[in-house]
Amino acid sequence: MLEKAVLNRSLAKKIRRKISHEEKARLKWGYVFIAPTIFGMCVFVLAPVVFGLIISFTHWDIITPMRWAGLSNYKKIFTSDPLFYQSLRVTFYYAIASVILTNILALFLATLLNAKIRFKSFFRTVFYIPTIVPLIAAIVIWSFIYNPEYGLLNSLLGLFHIPPQNWLYNARLVIPAMIVMSMWGAGNNMVIYLAALQGVPRHLYEAIDVDGGGAWRRFWNVTLPMISPMIFFNFITDFINSLQTFAQGQIMTDGGPNNASLFYILNVYNQAFTNNAMGYAAALAWVLFIIVAICVGLIFRFSNRWIYYEGGEA
Repeated sequence: MLEKAVLNRSLAKKIRRKISHEEKARLKWGYVFIAPTIFGMCVFVLAPVVFGLIISFTHWDIITPMRWAGLSNYKKIFTSDPLFYQSLRVTFYYAIASVILTNILALFLATLLNAKIRFKSFFRTVFYIPTIVPLIAAIVIWSFIYNPEYGLLNSLLGLFHIPPQNWLYNARLVIPAMIVMSMWGAGNNMVIYLAALQGVPRHLYEAIDVDGGGAWRRFWNVTLPMISPMIFFNFITDFINSLQTFAQGQIMTDGGPNNASLFYILNVYNQAFTNNAMGYAAALAWVLFIIVAICVGLIFRFSNRWIYYEGGEA
C-alpha cells in the first residue's frame, strides 16, 4: 500500500509538471500573438498621448525648437482666450441637444419596428442605411439640402410661403441645422434599442395587461426600465463622440458665421495647423480630456438612480 501511494504521488507530480509546462507554453504563445497589438498601442496610442502631454507645457511651432512654457498655455486657456469658452459652449450645446434628440428618435423608430407591421425588414434597412453613408458624403448631401438658393429644405418651405433661410450662414440657425443633420444617423442606435426591446420579458407586459394598464404604462413601467442599460450605453457613447465633432464645422462652415459653429476640436485644429501653436493646441486637447472624464464620471456616479439591471446591481 505504501509503495502504491508513493507511485501515485510521483505520477501526480509528473502530471502537474506536464500541465505547468503546457500552460507556460500557451502563455508564451499568447504573448507572441498579442505582441503586435501591444506594440501598436504603445507606438500609436500611448506614445502620442505622452508626447502631447509634454508639448502642452511648451511653446512649439514645429519649425523652431521647443521652449519650456510651464503652465502658461493652461493659464492662457482660462484667462485670455475667448475662443475656448465659445468653442466649449458650442460643443456642449450641440452634444447635449443632438444626443437627446437622436436617442429619442431612435427609440421611437425601434418601438414602431418592434410592433407587428408589414415590410418590417424593409423599414429596418431603410432607417439603417444612412448610418453606413460616409460622413463626408453625408455632409455634402446636407450642404445641398441647406443651400439657401436651391436647397431642398428651402424649396419645401416655399410651398408653405415661408421665406428661404440661411441655415448654415445664420448664427442662430447653424447649430440647430447641424443637430437635425446628426439625427440622420439614428439608425445605429435604433438597431441597439430594437435588440433590447426584443429581450424584454413578455410576462411583464402580461402583468400590466392584467392590472388594466394601457400602452403608456407598458412603456413607462416596463419598457423603459428594462432597456435603461442600453439607453445609458447609447447616451455615453454618443455624448463622448459628439464632444469630438469636427468635420461638420470644418467642411460646412469653417467655424462660422462669427464662430457660431466653432466646435472645440475645430478650435484645436486651427490652433495647431493654422496658428502653428502646437503646444497650446495640446493643452487644449488635454483640457478637453479632463472635461470629458469629469462629465462621464458624474454620469456614472448618478446612473444608479435611473438604470435598472435584472441582476440588481443598480
